[in-house]
Amino acid sequence: MSKKVMVTGLGLVTPIGNQVDITWNNLINGKSGIDYIKSFDPEGFETKIAAEVKEFNPSEILGRKESKRLDRFAQFACVASKEAVNHSGLDIQNEDATRIGVLIGSGVGGIITITDQHKVMLNRGPKRVSPFLVPMMLGDMASGQVSMMLGAKGPNFSTVSACATGADSIGEAYEMIRRGVIDVAIAGGTEAAVCPIGIAGFNSCMALSTKNDNPKSASRPFDKERDGFVLGEGAGIVILESEEHASKRNANVIAELLGYGASSDAHHVTQPHPEGEGASRAMQMALSASKTNINEIDYVNAHGTSTPLNDKFETISIKNTFGEHAYKMPISSTKSMTGHLLGAAGAIESVISILVINNSVIPPTINYENPDPDCDLNYVPNQSIESNISKVMTNSLGFGGHNSSLVFGKI
Repeated sequence: MSKKVMVTGLGLVTPIGNQVDITWNNLINGKSGIDYIKSFDPEGFETKIAAEVKEFNPSEILGRKESKRLDRFAQFACVASKEAVNHSGLDIQNEDATRIGVLIGSGVGGIITITDQHKVMLNRGPKRVSPFLVPMMLGDMASGQVSMMLGAKGPNFSTVSACATGADSIGEAYEMIRRGVIDVAIAGGTEAAVCPIGIAGFNSCMALSTKNDNPKSASRPFDKERDGFVLGEGAGIVILESEEHASKRNANVIAELLGYGASSDAHHVTQPHPEGEGASRAMQMALSASKTNINEIDYVNAHGTSTPLNDKFETISIKNTFGEHAYKMPISSTKSMTGHLLGAAGAIESVISILVINNSVIPPTINYENPDPDCDLNYVPNQSIESNISKVMTNSLGFGGHNSSLVFGKI
């Protein structure tokens, strides 16, 4: 018999806060983390804005020596994982560490280290390339470093499914606990791609907003004037446990992960399926796995990237899945404030979904000013709302046709 999977800890590093409580407070107050790029000079780039993590000092938490040997994406993961483990009260030293897994994914891994060391090779020669290049750039190193830092000895790997990565990491951890492979998982996603090649690459495929005049209004999901996503960075981590394990240690359970669904569009490398077929199928799979009726979903945290195609086709897929209930339930895109964190997005939005359940408040979609006839649902425009929430769905859709949906429930 499959085991129930509980959420006992949360950790966040985001453009609107380097801890869970700070991020949440800024979210419900509609505060944007988007500004002009500070980490490099964006002169000459089509896009000069991003959602960067601010005042982040990993040395304070991880130590100066350890931090220097980690790419920024792994630093984010380690800091968020420490917060999540502390929040859960899990004492790994007194647990069977072989039953604790780490599944933390990243869409692009150590892209900052790769580009920095490539410059070193070109300017100073191949022998000057850092010996830490390879262990810093590998996409699985966030998961590996967290495992080593915390002493978790169970399965330890990184899922990679573009912008569905974080959600798929949590979903696969859920499946492993249900099957009895592990008792506990430290799961989520992390990303740090705000760098010249990252911005240039997404500009070249016309994915990013170029509304440079007013950064905080550039990410405008479902708004008729949307013109692309704003690149963000950060990490989201959840601690998942089997119901038996959480009960045995008398853990504070904050939500239940009820279901997971994943699918592929098999359509186009960057564009979603025009009927939203794959996304709808992932939602239906998550509903089925969670034994949830469509009318029981009280809120959807949408993928909502602020790109013309995603928001239109995600709206279609929500209608296809939920029918008339789609017009009744609140939907919002917190990317309007955090930007799009690629492989970390689904994990951060899972944490947000759990916070929605626990606080009975739905964060808004800010910058929603111009209704789009193609996007005609309730996107919680501009102001958070109070609502009694029992079950929440969060969607993540990625380049390559990846679709992932998770359903969380109140305890």
